Amino acid sequence: MEPEIRWKDRDDLTVLDRSLPRVDAVAKVTGTARYSHDMRLPGMVYARLVLLPWSRARIQGIDLAPAQALPGVVHAALVEEDKELVRYLGDDALVAVVAAESPEQARDAARAVRIDWTPEDNPLITREQVSEEGASSLARRGNVWQSGERGDEDSTQRALQGALVMVEAEYSAPVQHHACLETHGCVVDFRGGDEATVYASTQAVSNNPRSFARALGLDAAQVRVVCEYMGGGFGSKFGIGLEGRVACEVARELGRPVHLMVDRPQEFLMTGNRSGTRQVMRAGADRDGRIVALHVEADKFGGVSGGSLPTPPYIYRVEEAYARIHTVHAALDGNRAMRAPGHPQASFAMESMVDELATELGMDAVEMRIQNLASETHHRQLRAVARAIGWDQHPFRTSPADRALESHERPPGCPAAPPGWLEGIGFAVSQWGAGGRRGAQCEVRIESDGSVTSSCGVQDLGTGARSYVAAIVAEELGLERDQVTARIGDSALPPGVASGGSVTTGSVAPAVQHAALLAREAMEERAVAVLGGEPGGFSFERGRITRKDDASRSITWREACALLGEEPVSVVGSFQRELHQGGVHGAQAARVAVDPMTGRVKVLDMACVQDQGIPLNRATVRSQINGGMVQGLSYALFEQRVVDPDFGAVLTANFEDYKIAGAKDIPRMQPIIDEGDQRSAVMGMAEATGVPGAGAIANAVHNACGARVRALPITPDRVLEALGRKG
Repeated sequence: MEPEIRWKDRDDLTVLDRSLPRVDAVAKVTGTARYSHDMRLPGMVYARLVLLPWSRARIQGIDLAPAQALPGVVHAALVEEDKELVRYLGDDALVAVVAAESPEQARDAARAVRIDWTPEDNPLITREQVSEEGASSLARRGNVWQSGERGDEDSTQRALQGALVMVEAEYSAPVQHHACLETHGCVVDFRGGDEATVYASTQAVSNNPRSFARALGLDAAQVRVVCEYMGGGFGSKFGIGLEGRVACEVARELGRPVHLMVDRPQEFLMTGNRSGTRQVMRAGADRDGRIVALHVEADKFGGVSGGSLPTPPYIYRVEEAYARIHTVHAALDGNRAMRAPGHPQASFAMESMVDELATELGMDAVEMRIQNLASETHHRQLRAVARAIGWDQHPFRTSPADRALESHERPPGCPAAPPGWLEGIGFAVSQWGAGGRRGAQCEVRIESDGSVTSSCGVQDLGTGARSYVAAIVAEELGLERDQVTARIGDSALPPGVASGGSVTTGSVAPAVQHAALLAREAMEERAVAVLGGEPGGFSFERGRITRKDDASRSITWREACALLGEEPVSVVGSFQRELHQGGVHGAQAARVAVDPMTGRVKVLDMACVQDQGIPLNRATVRSQINGGMVQGLSYALFEQRVVDPDFGAVLTANFEDYKIAGAKDIPRMQPIIDEGDQRSAVMGMAEATGVPGAGAIANAVHNACGARVRALPITPDRVLEALGRKG
């Protein structure tokens, strides 16, 4: 008989919906956690890639002999024979691979490869360059083509003419890199036999054996993929990539394990990015603050890929809207999925426009948003972050400040701006589909000594999946979480799902819960023989199994497990649609300080409220909210790829020139779990938290000094320029 598929009532939870340390915390802090980069195998060689660091070039010749002559070099080969043209700077610029006995020897060999090449006259970097007459085509449809359209343009134009206030502005967001601390790559343990193990830094352990097998000339069943720990993916590590295929080819050639992790400059040049955008908007509102019209002309800059941008309007209700989107190809690495693809760019533009309309109307920024948001959840969340950030005490709620704030009441713990700096508050909202999908499975195994193992091939990207694979089972069996061992990150285990789109929790947690319910049912059948009663008539609490109708009849967990003898319980659960839901909402507020003399911006405080159904681990949920706010802050103030438009070289292919937020840039952060969300289901929520931060910070800058910066990142020069325009 199949057990009833459900989650416990929240009031009955003892392990879930609590704040617990992650089960892998000690391993990570002490350095015993082994990442793909850490793998060391007998007889292993180290491979390095050789890229031409230019967007477009003609190749006259490649000389491998200097590399082959170096000590320790065991392999040097062209990736593609007779390659004459590099069409774009990315994986197409990969020309050779070398391998040696040590990492240092491999690096020297890569430097020794001689390439005779000539740059093309037009590097095809900017919109103007790719639009030139006679420019080489980078895509089948051309370099610039209309890729999206929505709404009626004539109706929108008429609605704009009838609006009380109208704002026209151009908003741009740059290309952003994933900035994974562990670069892309893998260690291929293949020695010429009929099986291989690949230690891959991947977001899709269960999905990749087939791809690696194809590259190795094996069957999928002969390849095992392992990723117990990984140092960041953010959407860029689903497939094996060209670097994975090359590693397999070297392993096949040498019959030895191969360690191939791309170096940091190559990580910036060939492993994808968040696409840039340019959005020209005209919007109008009536006297009540309702947005009556929105007209958008947008460009997506995704390199040789299509780019990402949800078709406006974004989240907000608009009575008449028209949007036309163009894809602009350039001779640069193509975009890949990056947390909520396209949504931070859409949010920045839309939230800025909503704020500009509110300023024109002299309307409260929070009330303006509530007027134009359909979801009551968003209304609740906006009011919550407004309270947390101190909006009611802020003296410039309906018009930007034009002087430094005098002393005023602040929320407890809220830092003050430095003397002479201007202080402002801004808001933005988010939403995300989340949910789950079929494919995930989980095995729960109970031994006669009382030990419990919960196994699933899912990978933990740092989001806490390993912890809930154990915690869900512990909750259902009445155990402490530490009494359940979680096994994850191995394609030999029951399959997980690829971790993207915030579907991991919504897909895997229901499978784990199903397995836990099946395990509980199996243990109840054993308990009946000793305690009597019927299956379903027992409670599992505090390490005991007790009859619900007679509390005097109970046994300890270990006593119950001893009844198993030589036949352990082994059950496999699968995805259950009833246990997940989709649709999460969030709101963020930022308090910033702006120095009008230097243009510097410092974020003082951020608050984010997020719903997510049942919080499987409150500490992890808060951690994910904080991570999203940090990522939004970094995008708002620091991150951008810079390419020389004349020579086609990326100038920010390192962590010195590509700026990301550091420890001193992080403000006070208030991660708030939306207690108003009482849905009895699980869902992913992390991607939504990274969407609204840039928009909230941009709006806070305007609220502080009255200068609107419409291009990310909000650097001091752009603030000063905006202040100059304001006069």
